[in-house]
Amino acid sequence: MSWRDCAAARSMDAAVPTDDCFRSPAALRTFVAILVALLAVVAIQPAAAQRDNASLAVAYTGTLKKINDSGVVRIGYRGNSPPFAFLGPDNKPIGYSLDLCEIVVEEIAAELGKDIRTEYRPVTPENRFDLVNSGAIDLECGSTTNNVDRRKVAAFSPTMFVTGTKLMVRRGSGILNFRDLQGKTVVLTRGTVHETAIPKLAERQNLAIKFVFGGDHQESFQLLASGKADAFANDDVQLYGMLAQTRSSADFRVVGDFLTYADYALMFRKGDAEFAEVVERAFRKLAGSREIVAIYERWFEKPLPSGARLNLSMSPHLEELFRVQGLPSD
Repeated sequence: MSWRDCAAARSMDAAVPTDDCFRSPAALRTFVAILVALLAVVAIQPAAAQRDNASLAVAYTGTLKKINDSGVVRIGYRGNSPPFAFLGPDNKPIGYSLDLCEIVVEEIAAELGKDIRTEYRPVTPENRFDLVNSGAIDLECGSTTNNVDRRKVAAFSPTMFVTGTKLMVRRGSGILNFRDLQGKTVVLTRGTVHETAIPKLAERQNLAIKFVFGGDHQESFQLLASGKADAFANDDVQLYGMLAQTRSSADFRVVGDFLTYADYALMFRKGDAEFAEVVERAFRKLAGSREIVAIYERWFEKPLPSGARLNLSMSPHLEELFRVQGLPSD
C-alpha cells in the first residue's frame, strides 16, 4: 500500500494500521519529503512577517520616523506663559497648550501603534524656533503666533487661540492707550512678534517711546513691577494670565485697544506632511468630540492652580475656527 493510498484508506476507515503506511520505502520517502516541505513553509512565515514589520518600521519619514525609532516624543514648553504653558505647584509643566499637546501625543502613539514616552524641554521665545528646526524638540507647546513670516521657517497646527496686543500698566499711572506712552518706556519680550511690531507702530504714529527688553514674560513683568518700564506690551490673554498667576490685579491693569491681532498654534518642523496630518487629525478629533471646549474651560474659565480665574469665555471668532475644524453646533 502506498502512503497516499494508506492516507486515503485511513480517512475512510480508522482501523487501517498506521504502520502499514510506512512499510514501502517509496511511501516513507514521499512522507518525509512532504514533512520537510511543510516545515520549510512554517519556518518561512515568521521570517516573512518580520520582513513585513521591518518594512512598516521604515515606512515613516521625518518626525514620525524619528519618534518611532527612538520611542520618544520631545515636547518644548514655556515656563511662564500662563495659562498656555507654565510650571505648576509641583514644578511640572502644565497649561492649555500642554493639554492639547498631550492629545496630539496620543494620536502619534495611535498612528505608530506603540507606546511612546514624552520628554519635556523648556524653551524661550528666542530659542524655540532653533530647537524645533534642529530636532531638539518635535512639538512646541506654548503661546506661539502663527503668521506669514514664521510659516517660512516652521509649520503650525490649526489655530488654538485668538488674541491681540494690549498694555499692562500700573494702576493710577494715567496711561489709557498707546498714544499716552509718548516719552515713556515700554518693555517687550525678546523673540516675540511684539519685539518688532510695537516699535514699528510707534514709528508710524511718531511716538517717542523708549523700548527695553526682557528675556521672557516673567522678566518683562518684573521690569514693569520694579518701575524700570511704564508699560508692558503683550497679548492681552498673557497679560491677564500674568496678573492671575502673580495675584497682582490690585496693582496693575490691562488697558487700550488691540494694537495687533494674533492666532496661536502649536509649532513643529516645516516640510513634514506626515507629521502635519497626525497633528491636524488630533485637532479634528478634539473638535468633533467637543473635548477642546472642556480643555478651554479648564484653563480660561475655571480656577488656575493659584486659585485665580481669568473668566475669559471663548470668543465667537475662536468658536467659529473650532467649528471649521469639526466642532458641532449647539
